Amino acid sequence: MYYAHSTKRADKRDWQGLAEHLQAVAKLAESFGRRLGIGEAARLAGLLHDLGKYNPAFQDYIAGRGSSVDHSTAGAAIACQRAAGGSRIVAEIVAYTIAGHHAGLPDMTGKALSTLTERLNAFAGASLDPAWESELAVNAANLLPAFQWETTDRPRCAFQLALLGRMIFSCLVDADFKDTERFYGRIEGRSFDRQWPQLEDILPGLLDRYDAHMSRFGSPAGELNMLRADVLSHVRSRAREAPGLYTLTVPTGGGKTLASLGFALDHARAHGHSRIIFAIPFTSIIDQTAAIFREVLGDEVVLEHHSSIDDEDRSPDRRAGRDKLKLAMEDWAAPLVVTTNVQLFESLFAARTSRARKLHNIANSVIILDEAQTLPRPLLLPVVWMLEALARDYGCTIVLCTATQPALDRRNFPASHPAGLPLEGKELAPDPEDLARRLKRVALRHAGPLSDAALIDELADAPQALVIVNSRKHALQLYRAAEAAGLAGIVHLTTRQYAADRRRILADVRQRLKDGAPCRLVATSLVEAGVDLDFPCGWRAEAGLDQIAQAAGRVNREGKRPVDQSIVTIFQAPDNPSPSEIKDLTGDMQRMMHRHPDLFTPAAMADFFGEVYWRVGKEGLDRGRVDGEPILQKFRLSGSGTDFSYRSAAENFCMIESGMLPVIVPGDEQAREAVRQLEIDQIPSGALARKLQTYIVQVPPKARGLLIRNGKVAFAAQGIRQDQFAVLLDGTLYDKTVGLLWEDADYLSFEQFMI
Repeated sequence: MYYAHSTKRADKRDWQGLAEHLQAVAKLAESFGRRLGIGEAARLAGLLHDLGKYNPAFQDYIAGRGSSVDHSTAGAAIACQRAAGGSRIVAEIVAYTIAGHHAGLPDMTGKALSTLTERLNAFAGASLDPAWESELAVNAANLLPAFQWETTDRPRCAFQLALLGRMIFSCLVDADFKDTERFYGRIEGRSFDRQWPQLEDILPGLLDRYDAHMSRFGSPAGELNMLRADVLSHVRSRAREAPGLYTLTVPTGGGKTLASLGFALDHARAHGHSRIIFAIPFTSIIDQTAAIFREVLGDEVVLEHHSSIDDEDRSPDRRAGRDKLKLAMEDWAAPLVVTTNVQLFESLFAARTSRARKLHNIANSVIILDEAQTLPRPLLLPVVWMLEALARDYGCTIVLCTATQPALDRRNFPASHPAGLPLEGKELAPDPEDLARRLKRVALRHAGPLSDAALIDELADAPQALVIVNSRKHALQLYRAAEAAGLAGIVHLTTRQYAADRRRILADVRQRLKDGAPCRLVATSLVEAGVDLDFPCGWRAEAGLDQIAQAAGRVNREGKRPVDQSIVTIFQAPDNPSPSEIKDLTGDMQRMMHRHPDLFTPAAMADFFGEVYWRVGKEGLDRGRVDGEPILQKFRLSGSGTDFSYRSAAENFCMIESGMLPVIVPGDEQAREAVRQLEIDQIPSGALARKLQTYIVQVPPKARGLLIRNGKVAFAAQGIRQDQFAVLLDGTLYDKTVGLLWEDADYLSFEQFMI
């Protein structure tokens, strides 16, 4: 008798049989894959993933005798040996998934440890008991999905096959986790609430709730409300069109968030989509969007998933206290998921099991990419290829939703350029050029160089004003100078503050604006995209046109003031030069701005992005390099097989290249209690990470190292959590008005020894 999982019983009466586990995982993986058209390949992966446990040495190991044995390579080798014909290349892809079902998807070749080639070459088939063949019915035929294969474009075909591998991997690891969880839950008398309603079953009710919510606004009165109603009606009228790629270009204030939700609900009903996913660029606005959806649709259908610290410990025997929402973050089984671009795209390019297991639930979804202009340019090529593959092969409808559309229509690129999406005729909004004209809310003023002192003089005449600069250093410097000048209502907002404090500050700012109280907000770009603010005027340090337009969206947002009095001033900051990336974008804008009398029209925005894409070229759109090569080139077809570098590509697909590291600031009792709970071994790291994520400040690595060396920061519960939770010990370094002042760490360390 061969076993997959053991318990504490020496007589093995309640151990899980190996054939039972393999057949259960195969069945579950096949059910996941069938919806994607990859059921046979997913079944094969499930049936063979633990084949190496048919090894007497492994059975000794789980019985407490001997050392660990590689049990993943055997199934990978058998998959390759048993397939033939058109199934051969898919079987090789299945081999990646089996070999990586614990440690993550491997590279086929290269410098990485434990490449798939090395493991397959080292496999000794004699270690397997032949009994497996009588217990398992292995069928390695008919594995090739009926996709529209990119047969004439080898790089795109390689990318297509690599994504197939990730989807099979997702089906496998999710099925493996769930069957293992079921087994240990039964043994330990624990149950796991993973039951979410199917979207198609609850759509009629969700649409009733949505329509009821929208009807609360009554018949539209006034130009703005009538325009929003026109946008909503037009967008929803397009919902029966075929699944695929779309754009939704609506200026700030046009109601695009609720319009996109209405489209997603109608479209899912028309085409049977499994879920709706809203991806948002910044955690600073994800709570705002999730709260809107909960108000409209109810708490019980919305999953909000973002975390500044990932839970690496996903073992089934460490799951006590995991509630339904926390479990759903693993597999995205909820009908509506609100997440971040980072979580979505880094999962789609992931090699790790914990991130990849949700991918099969991304398939057949309506995906709304809110603030699409923030898609990272250094990774734009792999992102664009991923979006097109999801729409073409996996039944997704994807809506690029923004006021400043990033001009990704394939017609904007040279014929030979690999970027661009087939977006002709796919705009959901009614006449974006006319919307831009009708929703114009501000006038631009170009002030040229403006010192901090001169800027403060101008602010003195503006009791309510927004100032956005390009760095945290400049924001703090300007705030302190304005405070010293005695300006009333001066407020500072940057990522030096943790998210819970930023939410409090934004609530206070909104109340001041509503009450007509003095409010001069000095902030970084975190307030630009999607943050609901309405200032009478604003100043923006030079940046790209998309950022300037987004900043302008925080001025006269509701259109209650005359346009010619709602001034957004663009200025140079001579004492705080722009970072190189911002300087390049400023140059792009200067090359095109003379061609457009109104810079906030879709035509001007397309012209701006055309300048950007021309300057950086196709290499600049895929700078996530691995060993000097762009990410897309890490997936190659070699002869009749593959040469995929899953692990290397995943390590380099990083949407936030700040190199910053987290410090937890226990700023209130809720945070302090979560820090104390880090010492309780039974509470999973992920559960505590999610409690602490709103108390995190990202700091430069050198600064965090200095804070640690000077005793200002320490890793909490290091024996249990390793180096996962760096906690601020010296509360004097954090001030709610300015945030964490890591620059003072060295000085304060010296000062504490002075009498």
